Amino acid sequence: MLESPDAVLVYIPLMKGLGMSWNDIKCTPRLELESLLSAMYEYDTMHSMDGYDDRDINDMAKNKPSIRASYTKYLETRRKYEVMLGKKNKATFDGLI
Repeated sequence: MLESPDAVLVYIPLMKGLGMSWNDIKCTPRLELESLLSAMYEYDTMHSMDGYDDRDINDMAKNKPSIRASYTKYLETRRKYEVMLGKKNKATFDGLI
């Protein structure tokens, strides 16, 4: 188990990120564990750039251009959940004609 991808990619993140015990992990079906990991990743992405604005990102991207890609992913994730929650309506062209 020392070099098991499951230990590194599934069990440790669940224990560390969600505080699950080894017993909880053993009792939970694999599909639910993967769903929890996916939700944790989405949550981390959704809050990864909280507190920064476009100007901050431009300043940081001068030294580390990959910041811009992370910020774009952050904005896309935020928009997706705002639409799902009904906070932001998608622009449509209905009724323009």
